[in-house]
Amino acid sequence: PRNLTKAAGFYNTMLQSDDPAVIVECLNGYRLKEKQPDNLGEFTVPVGKIEVTKEGKDVTLLTYGSTWRIVMDAAKELEQLGISVEVIDAQSLLPFDINADVAKSLNKTNRLVIVDEDVPGGASAFLLQEIIEKQVGYFTLDSAPLTITAKAHRPAYATDGDYFSKPSVDDITEQIYELMREAKPNE
Repeated sequence: PRNLTKAAGFYNTMLQSDDPAVIVECLNGYRLKEKQPDNLGEFTVPVGKIEVTKEGKDVTLLTYGSTWRIVMDAAKELEQLGISVEVIDAQSLLPFDINADVAKSLNKTNRLVIVDEDVPGGASAFLLQEIIEKQVGYFTLDSAPLTITAKAHRPAYATDGDYFSKPSVDDITEQIYELMREAKPNE
């Protein structure tokens, strides 16, 4: 979950189920000040369904967990550069996007970027496989899909560790800008 309110929704969903589950709370979520919902013990978050948190037309940007906040900041910067980003929160990995809504987004944007704080070949590779192979997303892509992940080393344990190890707003903005510059060099 991208924040602890979403985590509470997942807990409520799973408490209504007989299925086993693992909910991984993002460490950076504990540093947030969130508005607590009135129905904290009642509301649920659907498992296996994505959430489009920002509409866009140039590129589909898929993320989950605490990287969602970084992605939203990067999307604001990209908007100022004339690049419209559709931001999607995967919400759950297993199952992932049972309605193939990411493929519907690709029909609109024709470009895919996956941002993940995991190491290369981790969850981003899983998400890419799900979208390209199972959702047959490769038919609609006009550019090669891009994954922006943490560096391939053990992250440091301080706030600067996040900056130097995990994707930053600058990393995301620069790489998507390059992707769009290749696709539309005159704009």
